[in-house]
Amino acid sequence: MSNANNGRSPLRGFERSLPMALLRAREAVMKKFLPALREHELSAQQWRVIRALNEVSALDISELAERCFLLKPSLSRILQNLEQRALIRRVQSTQDNRRSLISLTEDGHALFAKVEPQSVERYNHITETFGYGKLELLYELLDELVEKIDKEERG
Repeated sequence: MSNANNGRSPLRGFERSLPMALLRAREAVMKKFLPALREHELSAQQWRVIRALNEVSALDISELAERCFLLKPSLSRILQNLEQRALIRRVQSTQDNRRSLISLTEDGHALFAKVEPQSVERYNHITETFGYGKLELLYELLDELVEKIDKEERG
């Protein structure tokens, strides 16, 4: 049977789908960062949590999940691991006993300080390889894409 597209699906080809292009780009970038993370026995998701917490004094679990784009069950497992390694601490919120606030411990900040230079080196390499202007344009375009899709979903 033939359709109006000479037997071809109207769906964009797999290799040219936006989700696949974004995943390929993510994998290419992460290949540069993973060796340093593995050296410190960190997953990409654990590092994401440590980076997010390094920039604030504390976050509750919902805020941290949203900021790191992690599902709460996944984040709970990550936090258990980081807590066992004494990299984070949980304290009850003084305003709401049902909320836990998560922050980095001194060891967590020390680990961040060890990994940060390697991460900066990788970012510098990517910037040199791809070009500063193109990288900044990519950030702007991705931000715009997210903004427009989010705005459309909100109505």
